[in-house]
Amino acid sequence: MIRTKSCRIVLSTLLFSVSTFTIQAQTKKDFHDWAATPPMGWNSWDCYGPTVTEAEVKANADYMAKYLKPYGWDYIVVDIRWYVGNDKAHGYNEKDPDYVLDEYGRFMPAINRFPSAAGGKGFKPLADYLHKKGLKFGIHIMRGIPVIAVKQNLPIKGTNLTARDIYSEKDQCLWLHDMYTVLPEKPGAQEYYNSLFELYASWGLDFIKIDDLSSPIYFEGEIDMIRKAIDRTGRKIVLSTSPGETPIAHADHVQKNANMWRTVGDFWDSWQQLKEHFEVFERWNKWRAYGAYPDGDMLPLGHIGIRAERGDPRMSAFTKDEQITLMTLWSIFKSPLMFGGNLPDNDPFTLSLLTNKNVLKVLNESTNNKPLFTDKDKAAWIADEPKTGAKYLAVFNTVDQKMVTEEKAIWNSGLITRSTLGQSALADIDISGAKKLYLVVNDGDNKTDWDHADWIEPTLYNGKDSIKLNSLKWKKATSGWEKPKMNQSVSGNELIVNNVKYDNGIGTHSNSIIEFDIPEGYNGFKVLVGLDNACISQNTGATIKFLVFTQDPSGTPPPPNAKIPINLKNIGLTDSYLITDLWSGKVIGMFSGEFVPEINSHGAGLYKIVKSNK
Repeated sequence: MIRTKSCRIVLSTLLFSVSTFTIQAQTKKDFHDWAATPPMGWNSWDCYGPTVTEAEVKANADYMAKYLKPYGWDYIVVDIRWYVGNDKAHGYNEKDPDYVLDEYGRFMPAINRFPSAAGGKGFKPLADYLHKKGLKFGIHIMRGIPVIAVKQNLPIKGTNLTARDIYSEKDQCLWLHDMYTVLPEKPGAQEYYNSLFELYASWGLDFIKIDDLSSPIYFEGEIDMIRKAIDRTGRKIVLSTSPGETPIAHADHVQKNANMWRTVGDFWDSWQQLKEHFEVFERWNKWRAYGAYPDGDMLPLGHIGIRAERGDPRMSAFTKDEQITLMTLWSIFKSPLMFGGNLPDNDPFTLSLLTNKNVLKVLNESTNNKPLFTDKDKAAWIADEPKTGAKYLAVFNTVDQKMVTEEKAIWNSGLITRSTLGQSALADIDISGAKKLYLVVNDGDNKTDWDHADWIEPTLYNGKDSIKLNSLKWKKATSGWEKPKMNQSVSGNELIVNNVKYDNGIGTHSNSIIEFDIPEGYNGFKVLVGLDNACISQNTGATIKFLVFTQDPSGTPPPPNAKIPINLKNIGLTDSYLITDLWSGKVIGMFSGEFVPEINSHGAGLYKIVKSNK
């Protein structure tokens, strides 16, 4: 073993026979057969970010084998940067990463985190452990070739070429700088990807999630090389492309070359993000095919945030109704299910979400899935049960309390985006006579993805003296993701707007309301508002409005439930039908003409409709 300052070169002891891979490839079936139903599994990202250890992976595998495997859950996926020995939670260590790679420039597991990888064994011992339990093994990688392999000019296995012969700094990932682009037209490029998947196949890999591959740029050439490299091994390795939203202009290509592809950016436990999936899934519905699935991203359920990229340790912030909505929508849309929480910490309710055979049957067996309607406050999807001719119906109550009435604002920044001058705006407002101050951040025109917002040096003044607003305690504070933070960004880092660091301020995320009582005697308020640096290099979002109110901006709360009528005749059901609630398993009754379920706010119902024989 050879050490350098930021990497360890592990001499690989694994030998491969190219002829064996070639023979296997000639006898393989179409790769879509490898995912005849949407893949179901666990991924380490939502709870452990880039820091998961072998012991934690095994603990989740043990739980899955005991409690979930009988219900179809079988993939265990080690997410990002398993090849860095000194990575950190809430961000990546890019200052002095302790990379591990072999003599051919291929990343290897960090032995301090994955001790069974010692001696050049890679992930094979861990994969063997999972396979013995009847589970499947997956990893996350970044598109391209390691920067460190280029700097050290390491050879490409099976060629007389090196990493410097196939790379380009163009289109390097904006948010993580481990890799350079591989140029498909360069001799040695395909051989590099071939060598990667030879290695992975020798480990016993069953699933690969490849990041920075599909958004904001869709790298068709690299996807083609990856597809060829996987096929060449002859091993059934499910291909998942990331992140999202995958450009829909490339929907045909990704459907023909991948088993699953992201339809959104990173999805967390935010109702606003969940509600956006109704529109997204409707847009992608026609592109689902056998063995090829639009992917709504992981399920941020259970115990998440333990050492994650976003948020503190917590049970999912989704209400129970919202969690049922999530599982119902993913199932009727037939999205892959990748659970994000730490499985051993599941409570009975979370486990019940994952083990409802009636709901999972909709995911795995339903056909002709499509939206019936998607309105502002409600939605419904239908599908067929092919064996019996029965129908599946999913009904959703998505009504929201109107967060703010913008006309009531005493100041409105207008839309602030990455292209706004300074990515910020200044406010100096007369608040004479006011007793309350509400700082509001609203989504702009690009959903709520990465809408990190900062209130910089918020100050109350009266001409004689002043007071920093964040020296006071707020009365209430909400954030669309995470919680607002004093003197930090919402992600817990430094407050940075337009490349300037500030010590004083409040970090939050749309949609957000922060309420303060105003001490007597102050008649003015000034503040700098802007996009936090954390969102500038991301793929989507960062479109925000800042508003200031001196009266409660919220609208009237919605009722706790609503009756949502479904015209059965409009979906071709003209007789009498027995309807069963699939979540509870209870028969509701016989219906004809119309079915009017009562659905909780932010909740869902999932039903089976069977023609009566009477």
